[in-house]
Amino acid sequence: MKIKSIAETSYSGMYKVVEENGAVFFVRKEYIPDLDFARIEAGTEFDEEESGKILDAGLVSVIELKAVEYLGRSEQSRFGLTLKLLKKKYDKKYIETALDYLENNDYLSDQRFARAWLHLRSLKHYEGRTRLLSELISRGISKEISTFALDEFFSEHDEMEICKRAYETFLKQGKEGEKLISAMIRAGFSYKMIKLINK
Repeated sequence: MKIKSIAETSYSGMYKVVEENGAVFFVRKEYIPDLDFARIEAGTEFDEEESGKILDAGLVSVIELKAVEYLGRSEQSRFGLTLKLLKKKYDKKYIETALDYLENNDYLSDQRFARAWLHLRSLKHYEGRTRLLSELISRGISKEISTFALDEFFSEHDEMEICKRAYETFLKQGKEGEKLISAMIRAGFSYKMIKLINK
């Protein structure tokens, strides 16, 4: 591989590289830790091993840019973003490297995702802590992060009030007796809380 040109892009720390043969790709020096990045300049020729490292960095950069595109639309969990990128047929080892970079630089955050998800979910669903915890964990959020996000959420939203709304909704749907209690438990409310509402 022989370099024709290299220039930093407007996306912080990302460089556009043009090979002598006309091929164009992007790299970030963090993706080539064991190569002196300053050597990547016009006229420099790299052997096969070095070229492989540079091209690997190019693949990681492609994945990073795709991940940033998804993150530009909405908050993502690492787990969910990994699945989306795997569906695009990207190699898992390159995905891991790109997502590590995005997490370390706070572009990707399971904590932010959990907060955003809880906010959106609460707009259309009346659910208790147990159900919400289960839903977050099913989206790849750790129990620790999920619990923290739920503590935060329920410090701003009264779970008893949400329970009352769920109860009223299920009553309007014609549920009563054991069916009503079962629906409330599935919605994530404790039996103790349900009993307080169901007096």
